[in-house]
Amino acid sequence: MARKLAVIGAGLMGSGIAQVSAQAGWDVVLRDVTDEALRRGTDGIEASYGKFVAKGKLAADDAEAALARITATTDLEAAADADVVVEAVFEKLEVKHEIFRALDKLVKDEAILASNTSAIPITKIAAVTERPERVVGAHFFSPVPMMQLCELVRGYKTSDETLATAREFAESTGKTCIVVNRDVAGFVTTRLISALVVEAAKLYESGVATAEDIDLACKLGFGHAMGPLATADLTGVDILLHATGNIYTESQDEKFAPPELMRRMVDAGDIGRKSGQGFYKH
Repeated sequence: MARKLAVIGAGLMGSGIAQVSAQAGWDVVLRDVTDEALRRGTDGIEASYGKFVAKGKLAADDAEAALARITATTDLEAAADADVVVEAVFEKLEVKHEIFRALDKLVKDEAILASNTSAIPITKIAAVTERPERVVGAHFFSPVPMMQLCELVRGYKTSDETLATAREFAESTGKTCIVVNRDVAGFVTTRLISALVVEAAKLYESGVATAEDIDLACKLGFGHAMGPLATADLTGVDILLHATGNIYTESQDEKFAPPELMRRMVDAGDIGRKSGQGFYKH
């Protein structure tokens, strides 16, 4: 399999995807719009490799070699010769459309274009390209170096060949894949966590139980590693509000209608770990 990857967006997800891919032997171009964003991304990758080395999970030489396989750039043209492109920019359709329009004109015909979106239908993203059959969802999980799952999403026109290439790429980075055969908003994982978070937030909002007890019920009753409200704080209440809102807009299914509490928390800036306060104090 060809081994040149371009990752568009050097945030937490993009840099994580670049990290595991470089470690797996891919030559990676990591692109973002500012040098500062790139520096944050590459510093994060270096620090993460350092932790793996310190724990004895990665040889120092291998970490150094992987780091050398990553080229950071603000130039989208650097993606021109990539075999696989993964977009990991902000979860807004207009932003993704802009990227995919540009990539469509830029990359070679046989390249596949993947989106790391967690909730936006792949068919909508692919619609602005001349190659919808070569567009696929490749939804990695955060933190990418630790989480084993990759959710592959077939858009309305995604070809079997594109899906197979995406699987080969994800598996080469050590991930286990599930396939979403129908391009529904939120796919499988975001629909499941959204339904759980919405119900947990409603139970908390109406005083049925404390956040701690709701999370404890899921951990001890269902074997979840983390409860839904703690997950919301980790992911960001704002991110989950946006995701549930997207799914509700698409499906008009009441179970995805975000409770008022989540809206007020976002209005107040209580969005979880990154702000120091969410359903819990951090």
